[in-house]
Amino acid sequence: MLRAAVRLVEANGIEALTMRKLARALGVEAMSLYNHVAKKGDLVDAIVDLVIGEIELPAGADDWRVAIRRYAISAHRVFLQNPWACSLAIAPTSTPAPGGARLRNTEWLLAWLRKAGFSPKLAYRAYHVLDSHVLGFTLWQLGHAAATKNLGDASERSDLVANLLHELHAGDYPHLAEHVEQHLNTPSGEGEREFQFALDLILDGLEKARTGA
Repeated sequence: MLRAAVRLVEANGIEALTMRKLARALGVEAMSLYNHVAKKGDLVDAIVDLVIGEIELPAGADDWRVAIRRYAISAHRVFLQNPWACSLAIAPTSTPAPGGARLRNTEWLLAWLRKAGFSPKLAYRAYHVLDSHVLGFTLWQLGHAAATKNLGDASERSDLVANLLHELHAGDYPHLAEHVEQHLNTPSGEGEREFQFALDLILDGLEKARTGA
């Protein structure tokens, strides 16, 4: 049932998910679905938790940085592959308690921080920094991708960019123009590299905070 719901969302967006459409896709009566979930909100929570459950929780690593880095990169990739789930992962849940995967992931990350020697207060702050980087950067990336898509085809985008660069240079915004040109010339996979660049800066800062350096 949950996989069918995910397929509906992937095809038509989260707004298109209804109990009736899901029942039709499964070949059952809509009322029968209420034997499994009490309401649509519970169904949404369940499919978000299903996606979160795909994030790797590295086992066997000896170094906290290695383990958490792998976890963060995996989370970033999972949310890029399931863009509809990213904003829902930080939205209030329909049920009072979050799903199992959310609990497991949070416990895993906090446990690694405490095991690495972070104080309770520092682990609290480190968790929020890491979580906000994964979700915030991914939402930023998805937003830019959607905005670019809305600009039309390649020819239309080229004309818009050319006009924008002309206006920036004419308006004495040389650094912003340079930044736009860098966006245009970035190679494939740059978003992943930028995510990891910022992640490594965060991990460096957390190591200094952990050791008091």
